[in-house]
Amino acid sequence: MDGYERNKKNYTPNQAKLKIESFCAYQERCQQEVRDKLYEWGLYETDVENIIANLISENFLNEERFAKAYVGGKFRMKDWGKIKIIQHLKLKKVSQPLIKIALREINDEEYIEKIKILINKKTFNQPHKLSYTAKAKLVRYLQSKGFENDLIFIHLKD
Repeated sequence: MDGYERNKKNYTPNQAKLKIESFCAYQERCQQEVRDKLYEWGLYETDVENIIANLISENFLNEERFAKAYVGGKFRMKDWGKIKIIQHLKLKKVSQPLIKIALREINDEEYIEKIKILINKKTFNQPHKLSYTAKAKLVRYLQSKGFENDLIFIHLKD
């Protein structure tokens, strides 16, 4: 048994419920994050699902609210594009309909403006003077941020 296993705390369902309520009150969480945390605390599947159902009924957990907050935060704070946001929401096992609803939080004009800002920031307001290799590097950067290729190329030409 390694040190991690020895130091891992197991909670009763009542202890876990109280602790997970404060975990959810601290910031928006998705069901999968809560489920993983409860399993990490040594709870069984029936207890985990009962606690999650209770959290949903008491409005500690709301998947749509989480998805909207996640989209808004990653777009505004981390400058992520829609592709990267969608990938990460899928990793958190958020349903496709909720992802579509959450992506409506991003205003189209604001999204285009974010691409232009990132291009100008990386090119020092002179994107037309870039060499071929510098443009390729910029395209890869914007792709890694999760922006769509067609939008990247349209605004790189401007």
